[in-house]
Amino acid sequence: MQGPIRADRRDPVTDDDLITRAKQGDPEAWRELYRQHAGRLVVWLGTRPSGDAAAAPEDIAADAWLVAAQRVADFDGSSSEFAGWLFGIARKLSATTARRSSRRRTDPEGDETLELPADDTTLVVDGQDWVRRAIASLPPRERDAVGCIDGLGLDVASTARALGISAVAVRVARHRGLRRLRGVLPRDYVAEAAIAASRSRSALGGSTER
Repeated sequence: MQGPIRADRRDPVTDDDLITRAKQGDPEAWRELYRQHAGRLVVWLGTRPSGDAAAAPEDIAADAWLVAAQRVADFDGSSSEFAGWLFGIARKLSATTARRSSRRRTDPEGDETLELPADDTTLVVDGQDWVRRAIASLPPRERDAVGCIDGLGLDVASTARALGISAVAVRVARHRGLRRLRGVLPRDYVAEAAIAASRSRSALGGSTER
């Protein structure tokens, strides 16, 4: 007689075609992954102070892509889940940069403008500097949760993987962050941003609650 089925049993995660091709070194697969995630990775890194103005978000993002290419064989998941893994790599690199800068200050005068890839079609974050400043002013965990989900269109699961925290912690941080933003952003902006982020996730085949 067959025993009871365990409720927590899960099927193993399998790679989709794009990730399989990327693991095989297919340049077109890597170009597609870059098209999907490059722009929003740079924007996200731009909201995370590294403590070192000499370490541009573009530089950290480039290092993250290099590490991803070197370690892609260790990644198990779909192309939509790749974002959380990639952002997690970038988060660790950014943290390493922050630790190094705490020992040596390299803050050149002048504030450089963050430039985004012109062909990025997945970007949801508005280009207005005041919006980015509002998000960047949030406490770190709230800033990252709101930035990933409502700014960049990642789902909860990918955001949790990127930040190295649980999905519950992501939801709580996002809720608190949005509540703070409602006090400083125009009344309809937060709702419109959430709708835009939802559309972006749909276009990429994902949802907020994954």
